[in-house]
This record gives sequence, structure tokens and C-alpha cells, in this order.
Amino acid sequence: MVAGVFFLIILTNILGATISIGYIGGNSDEMARYFSTIFIPAILFAAFYFMHIKVVPNYQTEHKIWKLILFSLLIFIVSWIATGAFYMGAEWGDDMFIPFYFAAVALYVGYMFVVSFLKKAVKAQRNPNYLVYNISRIGALYIFLLTFLFKFHHFFNPIILIIYAIVIPSLIVIFIYNYFLVYRKKKKGQTKASKVYYGLLIGLMAGIFFTIAAASGEEEIILVGLVAIALLVLVINPISNALFLKYQGYIEKLDKLNVQLEEKTTDLKQLRNQINPHFLFNALNTIYGISLQENAEKTAESIQKLGDMMRFMLHENTQETIPLDREIDYLINYVDLQQLRIETQENITIEFNRKEEHCKGNIAPMLLIPFIENAFKHGISLQKKSWVKINLRCLEGSLHMDIYNSIHRKSEDDPEGKHSGIGLPNVKQRLQLLYPTRHELVIRENDMEFFVHLSIQLTKS
Repeated sequence: MVAGVFFLIILTNILGATISIGYIGGNSDEMARYFSTIFIPAILFAAFYFMHIKVVPNYQTEHKIWKLILFSLLIFIVSWIATGAFYMGAEWGDDMFIPFYFAAVALYVGYMFVVSFLKKAVKAQRNPNYLVYNISRIGALYIFLLTFLFKFHHFFNPIILIIYAIVIPSLIVIFIYNYFLVYRKKKKGQTKASKVYYGLLIGLMAGIFFTIAAASGEEEIILVGLVAIALLVLVINPISNALFLKYQGYIEKLDKLNVQLEEKTTDLKQLRNQINPHFLFNALNTIYGISLQENAEKTAESIQKLGDMMRFMLHENTQETIPLDREIDYLINYVDLQQLRIETQENITIEFNRKEEHCKGNIAPMLLIPFIENAFKHGISLQKKSWVKINLRCLEGSLHMDIYNSIHRKSEDDPEGKHSGIGLPNVKQRLQLLYPTRHELVIRENDMEFFVHLSIQLTKS
């Protein structure tokens, strides 16, 4: 904000706009005044830059008060002498005190005290509200800059003060109005209300300019109002809508990151609450050995597959992506365990057809298993004819999975019916977040069968 104001001051003065000292002529006094209006703002901005961007941040990092005092005095003396040289050379006055310079320094010191107070007030809060702090800081900077411009007005074109004091606040009010009463209404589907508020804004602007023109007797103000309304319709409104869309995109990305952060936090909490994995795996290995000694090969095989699945859950489930073949190994172990559980049941059919020759690349862990878990949960009944048929195939750069399972509706008082497992809603949300335009999910069902088709474009390994 400060850089923008000084840039406008220096630019308009360089171009020799209609400043209060007049145009450059052959007179040396006019030439001296012209250059003073360029170099004095430049010196003040340089002092502000080195103080605000270099000295203060270094003090906040090193906390060396002697450096802060030394460099502050050095910048003050050098800028004072340089400003005084141009000020007196242009015959603005013969007093080296230069009241406006010391007023500018006092304003800057006052601004720093206000910012320091705001910062301490925010840090003292239990839940700091940095949005309020940033808005307050910007507001304080705007007020101090406006005060500085009023004090410094004879060194620049008055149009800059008009822009800063009137045009910029008006644009801010228009942007806020447009966002809350026009843009957001339209996004919510309240098109009629959005148009009413937009028309009200145009009418309000026309009324303000017409009132000013009538009170001042200057008809040219009506023309200025028409130009302002044209700028609103043709420039300000389209630009503000584009900025709002960009802002909405950033908000959506932030929401996505928050969801991912919550998932990671949940995973970490689950890991902290788990039994020591070394103890668990040692216990499983002991049971596996006992099963082999007792010739319980089926039990031993089940324990081995369960151990592999638990290693996957503990180690690879916490990563963002894993090799696809590791995810498929987990599915194989899960289906094999289910087959061991129900292999004596003649009325149950389980098929797992897979073509893995092109299964290369990475995938987010635990994306496929919820669909297979759901198929076994709702598709298997020990009393009725049941089936689960899984087809898994990979093409170059993509994975395709089809699952068919019978349907056996559970009663409302069945405790298993209330158990949701990993949950399809969760995996749908993860697919939408991780593969928003790179997946296809189709779910259909009838009275007899449930069908799922999932296609994912894989990330390269």
C-alpha cells in the first residue's frame, strides 16, 4: 500500500502533471522545485523501506536493541539531511527543521506503536483472531497514510489524495457489497435477489452523483457519474467476479487440505492408541508356530494372511500413495481369508478374477477394500445362496474393478447391520478429493444383486 502511494506520487511528479508548483520552465527555481517533488518522496520512501523491511525484521529476529537504535538513527540522519538539501534548494523554506519531515517521522513511529499494541493484544488472547488483527493493521496503515497525504499535499498532484481518500474506499465498499449481496446471492441460486441488489447499487451511484451535481451546480459531475457507472458495469463488476471465483477456488483447496489434515490426524491418533505392533506380531508368530506344530495348516495360513494385512494397515496405510501391487496383495489376503472362513459352505460362490500384467503405478491406500468388504458384509449368508464375484484388471495407466454380490437384507435389530466397516461414504469422499476428475464410480442394485464399477487413472510410480 505504501509503495503504491509513493509510486503514484513520484510517477505523476516525473510526468510533470499539474502539481501545485506549476509547470517546468526555463526558470532554475522552477526546475529545483520540480526535482524536489521527485526526490523528496523518493528519499522518504527509501527511509521507510530500509526501516520497515530491513531494520525492524532484523531486530525481531536477533533482538539486538543497539542495532535497532544505531540503524534507526543512521537512517533518520541521512534521510533528514538529504530531504533538507532538496527542500532548501527548492526554496520551500530556509528552516532545516523541516516540519513536514518530522511530522512524517512522528506518524511512522505512531504507526509502529499501534501495530505493536495490536500484536501484543492478539497474542494475549487464548484463541488469537489473526483475521481481526490483519484487518486492524491494514486500517491503521490506511489512516496513517491518509494523514501523511494531507500533511504532504503540496508535493504532489491533488488527484492522488482524491484517489486514496475517495476512490479506493468507494471501490472497497463496492467490492464488499458486490460479494455479499450480488455474487453470493447468485451462487446460492437467488438470481432475482442478486439482480435487484445489482440494480440498487447502480441506482444508488446515480443518485449520489445527481445529488452532488444538483448541490454544486456542476453539470459535468453527471457525466462523471455516467462514466463511473459504465466502469462499474464493464470493468469493476467483471473483475470482482473473477477475483471472487479465484477466492472461491482457494477456499475449496483449503477445505480439501483441511480434510486431508483431519484424516492424517485421525490416522496418527489411531496409531497411538494401537497395541505395540512388535508385541502383536510376536504373538501372531507364536500362534502361527503352535498351529504348525499341531498340524492346523488352515489356522496357520489364516494367521499368516492376517499378519500381512496388519503390517499393511500399520505401515503403508499411513502413506499418501503406495505401489498398486501392494494394494492388490492386501485385497488378495482379504479374499483368501474370507474363502478360508466359508470354504465348506456349498451354497456360497466366491470368484476373484484378476489380470495384473499392467498393474503399475501408485494409488492411495485403502481405496479398493471398502467395496470388497461391503460385498462380503451384505452379500454372504450361511443359510441362502450367495455369491461375490470380483473382476480386477489393469490397462496402461488405469485400474478397473467390477464387483457383483448377492443381497441379503439384514433386520434392523441385527447388530452386524449397524456396523458400517470402513464405509462407502468415506471412500466416496476420498475419491472425490484425491481423484476428482480421474475416477468413475457406478453403483447399481436390484432385488437380487448389488453391482459396483470403479475406474481410476493411476499416478505414475
